[in-house]
Amino acid sequence: MAEVIRMPKMSDTMEEGVIAEWLKKVGDEVKSGDVLAEVETDKATMELESYDDGILLHIGVKNGDSVPVNGVIAIIGDKGEDVDDILKNLNSTPNEEKVEDISEEKKETKSEEKKETKSEETVIEKTNDNDRKRIKVSPLAKKLASDKGVNLSEVSGSGDGGRIVKSDIENFSGSIDSIDEKTVELPKIYSKESFEEIPVTQMRKTISKRLSESKFSSPHFYLTMEIDMENCINGRKKINESSERKISFNDIILKAVAVSLRKHPMVNSSLLDDKIRLNHHIHIGVAVAVDDGLLVPVIRFADNKSLSHISMEVKDLATKAKQKQLQPSDWEGNTFTISNLGMFGIDEFTAIINPNDSCILAVGGIKNTPVIKNGEIVPGNIMKVTLSCDHRIVDGATGSAFLNTLKELIEDPIKILV
Repeated sequence: MAEVIRMPKMSDTMEEGVIAEWLKKVGDEVKSGDVLAEVETDKATMELESYDDGILLHIGVKNGDSVPVNGVIAIIGDKGEDVDDILKNLNSTPNEEKVEDISEEKKETKSEEKKETKSEETVIEKTNDNDRKRIKVSPLAKKLASDKGVNLSEVSGSGDGGRIVKSDIENFSGSIDSIDEKTVELPKIYSKESFEEIPVTQMRKTISKRLSESKFSSPHFYLTMEIDMENCINGRKKINESSERKISFNDIILKAVAVSLRKHPMVNSSLLDDKIRLNHHIHIGVAVAVDDGLLVPVIRFADNKSLSHISMEVKDLATKAKQKQLQPSDWEGNTFTISNLGMFGIDEFTAIINPNDSCILAVGGIKNTPVIKNGEIVPGNIMKVTLSCDHRIVDGATGSAFLNTLKELIEDPIKILV
């Protein structure tokens, strides 16, 4: 009996998905666990798995097209089964089926290793000296090869049927493609008015909707404070001299924020209709810039973690975010958010509160500037932070007290470890 495949709800904010690429075609045999397509959601590119065995009888959506959650995208059934009547009934019958949420339960049953070595498979074509060579490669290995400049035609695959997997790229010791200066394109010079239109990605649509709702529904106000970074700079230097894992200023700020939130729980709260939820746990979202927009992976129970643990987790999540490998469990549940643009040369800025937090901290860069100490003007290193607050929950005095605690911890970082 034919089974209708619908667009699943892959995250709590997802309203539609875009078919990035079909990995199966009409007429292919499909087994439970096979990846049918890669779907671009508002957060990441994820895999659409089949939960049925059979033949892929119908594909209703082209690569690059968007489909609302629960929309029909394919039909799987027995070979030779007629799908015309099924499609006719689908078009004439209102859809009242429950939207399937696969963000957690079904995805957790399959390990990353299994998905790469078995399920994640795509076939690409490579041209070398006018010879076309078909290469089997997992999407993860394909992305990693592109990032490293590895020519896939030179890699020997260790997976089933010679499939190239992630470890093959990581262990590859051959030549890396370099940029030939002769092939570098010069910037185009335009002599008349022209433009191009770029489709809005699912991620950008969600950013637009959620932050617009936050900005216009939450009465924002802003508190800016200067922090003397001299002791923090020296403390970080000593830590990194004796530690195998290098600690960034962002790691120190994140830990200091976590400790400060423990002392000021109202800043770690959420507004739920006519109730304020005071979160006892501290889950800090870290804004990460990616090509399509912004993702906010979450460091959970940040106040209980060491600096080295935080450093490792932040780097791992940032890498996953840029490679679109984050899962819903990686970005859901934040109680506070940090947005750091200091590494981009920004001295000071304000950020829009990430729903459903009550505050977000905008962190600027460390600036070498004259300061007054003991009545004398001396060189100093100053960092500005700005706390955006939802005035329905956090008052000025509460936000100021939080910033003063944060300032005290960063200016004397040994207190973070106590």
